Amino acid sequence: MSRKHAHQDYELHGHASRIVNFRSKAQNSMPVLDRETTIWPKDLFSTECCIEDSQLRWWVLHTRPRTEKSLARRLNAHDVSFYLPLYRHRKRCQRRLVVSHLPLFPSYMFLLGNEESLITAFNTKMVVGRLEVFDQQQFWEELNAINDLIEYGERLAPEERLQPGTPAEIISGPLAGYRGTVIRTGSSFKLVIEVKLLQRGVSVEVDTSMIRPV
Repeated sequence: MSRKHAHQDYELHGHASRIVNFRSKAQNSMPVLDRETTIWPKDLFSTECCIEDSQLRWWVLHTRPRTEKSLARRLNAHDVSFYLPLYRHRKRCQRRLVVSHLPLFPSYMFLLGNEESLITAFNTKMVVGRLEVFDQQQFWEELNAINDLIEYGERLAPEERLQPGTPAEIISGPLAGYRGTVIRTGSSFKLVIEVKLLQRGVSVEVDTSMIRPV
């Protein structure tokens, strides 16, 4: 074999090796599906002044199944304030670990606006009902706490069936001051922050040294 042919053969084998390595890395990678716009405006929870405006109120929208993200895009396009909390969900698909972002409260979205905002939401044909929020301040605090958990990168889990537990407060770390209910699952402890209107909540694992009963 000539040097020229040997060199070409090496290049081909080297190229094939790189392709195999690339495919191997791709198969072992963890695809992450893009996170949708979940809050509008971005500073929705940066101030409480919106609650003092009698024209703006929080509403709970009951959506058609699996339309929460589509509704969020439509409301965003119409500049309507909303909140759609999502959590990272991991599952295996054909030997690959796929990470997606799913609603913490399936078939629900939180809208901040007036009657015109509600009409805009219902005109999308994705909303089948609404719940009025009577305690606006408490509701804002509950959503704000959930948003902080997400922003701090905590690993959250939806809690559709709330269990009895011990009222507690986080006393250390970036979430110090937040209150919820502590429940025990096996050898670990979770702090559950409840959205009372929905009788559902979200949980985050905590160390017992970080909390105290209240």
